Amino acid sequence: MTPPNVTKLAYKTLQQGKSLAGLAHKGLSTKLMEIMAPGAMPSTNPIPPDLLLELKRSMTALEQVDWLEAEQGLYPKSQLFEAPWIEWAIRYPLIWLDLPSTWRRRQARRFQDLPKQIDQEIYPNYYLQNFHHQTDGYLSDHSAELYDLQVEILFNGTADSMRRRVLAPLKRGLKKFKSRRPGNIRVLDIATGTGRTLQQIQGAIPNVELLGIDLSQSYLREATRYLNHKRKGLAQLIRANAEELPFASNSMQGVTCVFLLHELPREARKNVLNEAFRVLEPGGVMILADSIQIADSPQFSYLLENFPKIFHEPFYRDYINDDIESRLMSSGFLGVTAESHFMTRVWNATKPLD
Repeated sequence: MTPPNVTKLAYKTLQQGKSLAGLAHKGLSTKLMEIMAPGAMPSTNPIPPDLLLELKRSMTALEQVDWLEAEQGLYPKSQLFEAPWIEWAIRYPLIWLDLPSTWRRRQARRFQDLPKQIDQEIYPNYYLQNFHHQTDGYLSDHSAELYDLQVEILFNGTADSMRRRVLAPLKRGLKKFKSRRPGNIRVLDIATGTGRTLQQIQGAIPNVELLGIDLSQSYLREATRYLNHKRKGLAQLIRANAEELPFASNSMQGVTCVFLLHELPREARKNVLNEAFRVLEPGGVMILADSIQIADSPQFSYLLENFPKIFHEPFYRDYINDDIESRLMSSGFLGVTAESHFMTRVWNATKPLD
């Protein structure tokens, strides 16, 4: 009898543990909000029981493809377990301490409760928000330190698994440049945040030059800690607006963008995709990952409609009805394909050869 795959069992156990922890946290925090700040409770549509079963099936499918791609060598199996566990354990109590101020902000509908010391003139207006009711928006070290853990809780431990869905299409897209010398392939991560996607690329595709841009200096500081500590390669991180990328045309071979478009107004979405197209070399690949939408995941429409009611996401309703495939083609991309994995939709597009 073949012994069970210990690594696979460990991965499944880890994912199940994270899922249970996320559900427990959300259940308890919701009960506390009902008691301590009932006025902050959102009005949402009830979730049908069959939808919960569909969610579980979708999470299981994501777990299966995540393990399969690691087993195929698309990224090291060690990446399945890679997280700053000790730091997260230390920071977890801060999430609970942060909840009362979040509830007050929700109840008062204060959506621009931002640090007083920031220079608002250097940011676009749409960015000056408490997205998700996040304390300080994206504009403080406190916010950056809690963000990754908060997202893992939100998605019941699947956030990293969903991010990894960009790796396989990115590796396939970069194969056409494999004859180039190591380091002569450049990959740009737009809105890199704390650098989790860049970190995954760093482990899966060695010997490429990695760059990341973000509007938040605080989040870039957090990314620097993760990306440039005890690792062979370095990532160049730049504070910049994705609507005006500070790179030459045709200078990148790969561009990734994860969980950004749903936080942009429609015109900004168009500008970001146009800029991604501009900086890509002909033949280069764009991998975009963001929330699923009504058209591709109608079975989850209850969840998609509830999401902006629970979290402050001012552009989400417009996003879930937007045609991202058409937007990519309008920017000039060809060969656009897309697939969904749990709560994430992944688009793959190529800049045509001259």
